[in-house]
Order: sequence, then C-alpha cells, then structure tokens
Amino acid sequence: MKKALTYVLTVLLAGLVLMLGAPAASAHGGAIKLEVTGDGADNVNVLATYKKDDHPVTEIVEATLTATSADGRSFGPVPLRSAPEGQNLYHSAEPLPSGEWEVTVTATEPSKAKVKVKVKAGEIAASPVAAVGPAPGSAQSKAAAAADDEGAMGMPVKIGIIALVALLAVAAFVALARRNRASIGR
Repeated sequence: MKKALTYVLTVLLAGLVLMLGAPAASAHGGAIKLEVTGDGADNVNVLATYKKDDHPVTEIVEATLTATSADGRSFGPVPLRSAPEGQNLYHSAEPLPSGEWEVTVTATEPSKAKVKVKVKAGEIAASPVAAVGPAPGSAQSKAAAAADDEGAMGMPVKIGIIALVALLAVAAFVALARRNRASIGR
C-alpha cells in the first residue's frame, strides 16, 4: 500500500512541477511578416512579427534593404540592424538618400519574407509618430490585444489547475492513509 501511495504522490507532484515549469503555449516559429515604414527622416523601420499570431520575432532577423527611386537611382543592398527601441524592430545600416523610394526588404532568417513599400526620405514630419507598430483600433492591434488577454487569462487558469491537482493529491493521501489505518486495526 505504501508503494501505491508513493507512486500516486510522485505522479501528482510530477504533474504539478510540469504545470509550474511549463512555458506558455505559443505558436512562434514558421513564417514571418515584415512591416516597413519610413521614419519621417532618412531611415526605414522594419517590424518583424510571426504571421500565425502577430507576436514579435525574438530571434535575430537577417535581412537586407534595397531601394529604387522614381528618377532611376538605386540604393543598397544594405543590411538591417536591430534597433534599440524594440526587440523586433530593425533599421537600415545606412541612411536612405532624400527622395521617394520603392523599398524592398528581403529576410532570410528565421524564415524567408519579402515586402515592397514606397517611402519618402529626407522630409522630417511636422508631428512625428511616437509609437511604432499597428495603429490603435486596427485589426493587428485588436489581434495583439486578444493575444495579451489570452496570456493574462492563462495564469489564473494555471493556478486553478495547480490548486485542483494539489487538492486531489491531498484527498488521495488522506484516503490511502485511512485505508492503511483501517487495515492495520483489523
């Protein structure tokens, strides 16, 4: 009987440890998407997210930027560098010359992606945009908020499951202890 109790408690504790130590489920990996915008001056911002869940790409993104102006000038290829403003935000290693450009960003790692966008360089905006990312109220913004809500709801559910497993372990222990005492008393 003592062995059975030991096995039951071991299994329950292993389940409890797995629940506490398991990272949140995520759909990271796979295809990435690139959002390219001019920064209002002479650089380009590239935001890298996963296509499946719009979460930031936390791996290093290897990408290059090339551009062609309306008057036939060409620029690049220039590697993208990680920006200090965000984990999944990248800038071109060299400033883009003034003018209107059709910019092509091509990523090779962590997965292949390519995007073309028209940007203006050299013109400083009158009111710079403070936030980089999806506009408030956009479909991407709502998807990111929903993903954050899922993450916030995950912790109470995890705690509830852990509490339930702990209660079951205590109940199993008490039941086995009573059965063991009853068999000793006979």
